[in-house]
Amino acid sequence: MTNPLAHFTPFPEPPALILEYIAERSAEESVVDGPSPWDLGALSAELLAPMPTWLDSVCRWLNWTHAWQPQDVIPPCWKKHEGLGYEIAALAFARRDAYADAGSSVIWHEQYDRFVNRMNKALGKAGDECRVGRHEERPARFQLAAWPAQPEGDAEDQQSPESERIEEMAG
Repeated sequence: MTNPLAHFTPFPEPPALILEYIAERSAEESVVDGPSPWDLGALSAELLAPMPTWLDSVCRWLNWTHAWQPQDVIPPCWKKHEGLGYEIAALAFARRDAYADAGSSVIWHEQYDRFVNRMNKALGKAGDECRVGRHEERPARFQLAAWPAQPEGDAEDQQSPESERIEEMAG
């Protein structure tokens, strides 16, 4: 008789570089004072490089393991939805930590449900199209483009990458 649980696939391991970074940050006498590994926008280019591949495998695992309904599916274009990238990274690291304790793993499942709700709210009606491979640019681009350019003399003299992307999307 075969084991009915043998087909369960393990959660994808973070890249070795990220695991080393986490270990360095956690060491008692650590000299590393960098950002949390789930703060994608704050990571160095070196640390960010392996993240898309890993997070994509996390999305595939989450979809295969937990997405029983169409609205639960993380769309394949998740990388084009910046907010989702941050959410998926935080969820992935939270799962890794949660499964060290059975009670925490139950809480992680509640976090996953809240993630799905936030994802669906963020995607809105466009989520249905994205889930079948027809990504449309950010629907809010028109409203975001209405923001005036950052006034000169502010703390940041240059335009932020976000405002440049907004102008590109609107233009």
